[in-house]
Amino acid sequence: MVFADLFFLYFFMPVCLIFYFMTRNLHIRNGVLIVFSLVFYAWGEPIWVTLLIFSSIVDYINGLVIEKNRGKAAAKGAVVCSLIINLGLLVAFKYSGFIVENVNNLIGTQFTVPKISLPIGISFYTFQTISYTIDCYRNRVPTQKNFFKFLMYVSLFPQLVAGPIVRYSTIGEEIEYRTTDMQMISEGVSRIILGLGKKVIIANGIGKIVTTCFGEAADGYAAVSTVSITGAWFGGAMVALQYYYDFSGYSDIAIGLGRIFGFHFDENFKYPMISKTISEFWRRWHISLSSWFRDYVYIPLGGNRVSKGRHLLNIMIVWSLTGLWHGASWNFPLWGLYFGLFLLLEIGIGKDNLKKCPAVILHIYTKLVVAFGFGIFYFDQNGPLLKFFKATVGANGNPFTDTITKTVIKNNIYLLMAVVLFAMPVVPKVKELCMKRKTSAVVIQSAGVVCNIAILLICSILLVNTTNNPFLYFRF
Repeated sequence: MVFADLFFLYFFMPVCLIFYFMTRNLHIRNGVLIVFSLVFYAWGEPIWVTLLIFSSIVDYINGLVIEKNRGKAAAKGAVVCSLIINLGLLVAFKYSGFIVENVNNLIGTQFTVPKISLPIGISFYTFQTISYTIDCYRNRVPTQKNFFKFLMYVSLFPQLVAGPIVRYSTIGEEIEYRTTDMQMISEGVSRIILGLGKKVIIANGIGKIVTTCFGEAADGYAAVSTVSITGAWFGGAMVALQYYYDFSGYSDIAIGLGRIFGFHFDENFKYPMISKTISEFWRRWHISLSSWFRDYVYIPLGGNRVSKGRHLLNIMIVWSLTGLWHGASWNFPLWGLYFGLFLLLEIGIGKDNLKKCPAVILHIYTKLVVAFGFGIFYFDQNGPLLKFFKATVGANGNPFTDTITKTVIKNNIYLLMAVVLFAMPVVPKVKELCMKRKTSAVVIQSAGVVCNIAILLICSILLVNTTNNPFLYFRF
């Protein structure tokens, strides 16, 4: 089941809310969330809900073992057990085919390449349960002694299948005690509609532009062979913006749903497209993943407290793993190493020297790096990826510009204007300006209601004939 679906919007979510708010008893409310979360996950892949429950059981037990054996070898063993089982499952389901295929290519063996379907959300809930076990060991969170409360934390449907990666420390207290008022419900509904608009109106529209520039995966991205230099860079920028609106839209819906139920999930995106450096970009993009690798990989490796050479190595290790987390093909670790190299470059230049550069130069530099980087991210086949590299410099014999790219820009000019406008913090600035001018709260609220109704109506119309509208990060 997906959020951008009429069945979810007009049946599943309302029914869930009715059952949830029928009682004030928090234990019953938690039970309602568990049932609806498991139904939500099992809707498309009923067999894999058993894997979700198994992972929950494993780390619930590991947490209890750690609590009982503080300072003893058994506590360390529980952490090791968590890592081996969780990462083992992730590797088996997500990377086994990739590993076998590359072993066959490398040493000439003919092992059968396993064809295992990827359980939706496994990358996200695996990292959640690992973070819980490690934080228990570090004594940063209290051990959850009630299995059903822990299962609710792992399976909570607003953020289950595509994040943000919610740590137990973020919502642990709210599992035990939380309240919801009309202000939170209003904020939650507005956030859900905002996210829906990002996905259905903007991200899906950009997706059609990307397909025009590069072609479909089914035809081997044939269009990338003939796209002009301008078209290749424009296409890369559109990929980055498509992923931004699609994934941040999902995060908005998750945060909004969480707010309605009384949870306060951390922000996952903070207008990354306004960044002036790559390091700033990654402080604003997919924050829950970046901070996860920082706290559970980078810092344990020594962070920046080690020698300069080791520090640089730590950065590259983290970014290769960050890339690999996204998928089982070579473009993803290459994508991670690519951004890691630019982070090293910025460290070498130094923050003070970067600040001396004109802002417009920094913005152009960052946008070009991001556009090329997401071109790498998009092409998960080596042939089309190489053609993309060549297309960006005209090595395919392609011209500097072409009629198709010009036509795409002309035909989608209003969409592109909205894409650029809403990639910046325009709405918060408008609200801030209204508050400074002491605009009536009734006027502001009325304008918000009108906008919400309009966005919901447009999205509903666009979804009428849509049977499958998954978010892009479902495949990771």
